[in-house]
Amino acid sequence: MKSIKPGRGPSMQGLIGSIAAVLFGIFWMVMAFSITADSPFPAARFFPFFGLVVIAIGVFQGIYHYKNATGKQRMSLLDIVDSEEEPDPLNVRFGSHKQPNKHCPHCGGHVRHDFQFCPRCGKALLP
Repeated sequence: MKSIKPGRGPSMQGLIGSIAAVLFGIFWMVMAFSITADSPFPAARFFPFFGLVVIAIGVFQGIYHYKNATGKQRMSLLDIVDSEEEPDPLNVRFGSHKQPNKHCPHCGGHVRHDFQFCPRCGKALLP
C-alpha cells in the first residue's frame, strides 16, 4: 500500500530556516545584552536569555531536519512510497502492528488482510 511521506526538499528548507533561527537568537542576545546592560530594573536582565530559547529550538530543529533530509528512513508528507519500501516512522516507534489492506489477485479490488474471499468478485483469496 502506498503512503505519503515528506520529501527531502522541505526538510532541507527547514534546516536552512533553523540556521536562520540560530543566527537570529545570537543577534537577539547580543542586542538585548547591550540594551539592558545599564538597566535599573533587575528583571530586564532576563530579557536577553530569550535568545537562548530561540537558539535551543533552532539547534533541535536543525538536527531533526538534517537527519530527515539525509536519512533513509525519513518522515515525509510529499513523496509517495510503498510501506514495505519505507515504513511509517510513527508506526515503528509506537508499535502499530496493523496489517495493510491487500488487493484481490483476480479483480484488483481492495480486501483486508483477514478476508478469505474478495467482497467484489467473490473468488477465494490466496493465503
